Amino acid sequence: MRFWDASAVVPLVVEQPRSDAMRRLLSIDSGIVFWWGTPVECASAVARAVREGVFEVRDGRRVLRLLDDLWASAAEVLPSSQVRARAVRLLAVHPLRASDSLQLAAGLVWCGERPAGASFVCLDERLRNAAATEGFEVLP
Repeated sequence: MRFWDASAVVPLVVEQPRSDAMRRLLSIDSGIVFWWGTPVECASAVARAVREGVFEVRDGRRVLRLLDDLWASAAEVLPSSQVRARAVRLLAVHPLRASDSLQLAAGLVWCGERPAGASFVCLDERLRNAAATEGFEVLP
């Protein structure tokens, strides 16, 4: 299983330059772990694409259905005081936005605070750097 950030999930269902790389990673290990807020972040990206005319409304609905199928077969890290405490700590030591600190905190909780050998799939450079500093194997 690998922890997937929203930045890596969207290219699984929306054609983007990194879509092939993300799909290859998923084909190698289909076990996805995600933070409770990731579906909201992904829905936000889809809604923004519809508003900006990148997608038609019907295409946005199709993408949301694909995402729902993905979430149904994945493991979810729920909000908790443990995730919140890790996120606050991460904000003090890494230049992260609040949502990214929650993503990384959820990843740390998922791996029992032992990120060595655990994979964190992410395309956001700032979050990638923080995850690597925390000890994750960052993919791709």
